Amino acid sequence: MAREAARKGSVPDESGPIDPSKQSDRRKVVPQTAGPAGEGMLRTSVEDSLDEFRELAASAGAEIVGEFIQRRDRPDPATLLGIGKLQEIAGAVASSEADLVMIDHELTPSQQRNIENEVQARVIDRTQLILDIFARHARSREGQLQVELAQLEYMLPRLAGRGIEMSQLGGGIGTRGPGETQLETDRRKIHRRIRHIKLQVEEVRRVRAQQRQRREAVPLPVVALVGYTNAGKSTLFNALTDAGVVASSRMFATLDPTIRGITLPSKRKVLLSDTVGFIRSLPTTLVTAFRATLEEVQRAALLLHVGDVTSPVAQEQQQQVEKVLKDLEVQNTPQIRVMNKIDLMPEAQRRSLKSTASAVYISAARHLGLDDLLAAIDERMEIDALRPMKLRIPQSEGKLLAQIEARTHILKRAYRDDDVQLEVEAPESLARTLDAYVVKARTVRK
Repeated sequence: MAREAARKGSVPDESGPIDPSKQSDRRKVVPQTAGPAGEGMLRTSVEDSLDEFRELAASAGAEIVGEFIQRRDRPDPATLLGIGKLQEIAGAVASSEADLVMIDHELTPSQQRNIENEVQARVIDRTQLILDIFARHARSREGQLQVELAQLEYMLPRLAGRGIEMSQLGGGIGTRGPGETQLETDRRKIHRRIRHIKLQVEEVRRVRAQQRQRREAVPLPVVALVGYTNAGKSTLFNALTDAGVVASSRMFATLDPTIRGITLPSKRKVLLSDTVGFIRSLPTTLVTAFRATLEEVQRAALLLHVGDVTSPVAQEQQQQVEKVLKDLEVQNTPQIRVMNKIDLMPEAQRRSLKSTASAVYISAARHLGLDDLLAAIDERMEIDALRPMKLRIPQSEGKLLAQIEARTHILKRAYRDDDVQLEVEAPESLARTLDAYVVKARTVRK
């Protein structure tokens, strides 16, 4: 529960209130549905879910005054929770003067109304909580439009019964209440607003497509950072680019995409894109609404899947991210697993970690392992691949020599007469220009 209050009620029934003094300082109610099997696994899953839900509540600004969990074989179709648990929550709401109950589960419109009638407080579910956090953190016009679109589409089926003034249709003359007329008016207004926002989002997409076309005129591959929320993507982005993007321990601190250029050890240049974090049960409306933002992920040549190596649920978080990537149809894009926050591990365990081309251990906050990560990106980057070349360039070709210096990895260099002899690894985009200067292999006559 929270004072802008939140509560937790979960749907299995070894329930009881949780001491709020041991929790963070906001309020919520979580129902979390779980089956009867796998008792030990269930306990771990519920506690991990509650920890994440507490973080969401804190990010939304809720002050937690109480928590409840319920374990049931199946959710109640009318109220999700059992009536006894709802009465217990209602008593706690009244005694603590909580004004908000948060449920870590997606509610149908009728379940939400029924719970509100029982507990006499405003009720929101997990989706609405995440939408609220997105609304708080969206800074760009694009982000604000996308969040508003998701909120309106979420609200539309929940209009009926909102407020005592909205009476229902009756069966006789004079029984059509003014509230229903208002409801239909509200629906029309929301539909109009949704159409208007969709047009604006399409305009955003058009502008973004133009920007992308300008970038592709000087083709640079995109490397996209993806990962669970609060895995350290923005911290890593700042460490690699010095971009100064806001990096926060709060969930969904980054909503608006940022793109910066970085130079790899081979001197190839790529664009690095920071993106919104993913989360368990990310609302479908948000994945749809943020598709314009996530287009950078869909067009990326390489994904850096950033994970928190210290998280006890790192594997589950990885699976959730892969599920969203599958929804975006980018599951076959080459990936590097970036295991972040190794500075929080014991020294002996950290020394035993070995990075490979497909999995790199780093600390973005302490700038540990970043050279290994850049080398791995270089190795996995298939676009504009490197080609070994032996060249002889006249010293008079100063502009071309400057390009070679700036864009190739020079292995050997020697000066002979008026020429510069070079052995380089050159990106294919430059190698085509250099083909005219390749040293031909000598044939030996027998």
